[in-house]
Amino acid sequence: MYAAIRRYKIQSGTLSEVAQRAQQGFVPLVSQIPGFVGYYGIDAGNDVVVTISLFQDQAGEEESTRRAANWVRQNVAEFIQGGVEVTTGEVKWSS
Repeated sequence: MYAAIRRYKIQSGTLSEVAQRAQQGFVPLVSQIPGFVGYYGIDAGNDVVVTISLFQDQAGEEESTRRAANWVRQNVAEFIQGGVEVTTGEVKWSS
C-alpha cells in the first residue's frame, strides 16, 4: 500500500468551505483512481489541513498527487497560503 500525505495552510475561517469543496469535488475524482483504498481530510488546528490518500500501488498514489495538484489549483487555490507540503511513500506497517 502507498500513501500521499499533503499539508495545507489555509486562510483563517475557510475550513468549512475547503472541506465542502473537497468532499463534493475531489473525493469523487480521487476515488475513481485504480487501486484507491481511502481518502481522509484532517483539521490539524491552527488553520492547517492534512489529507491522506491511500492506494494499493505506487501508480495510484502518483496519479492522486497529480490530480490533487490540479484540483487544488483550479478549486481552492484562493484559500491556500504558501506552498503545499507533500510526503509520499510505501506504507510499511499498519494496524
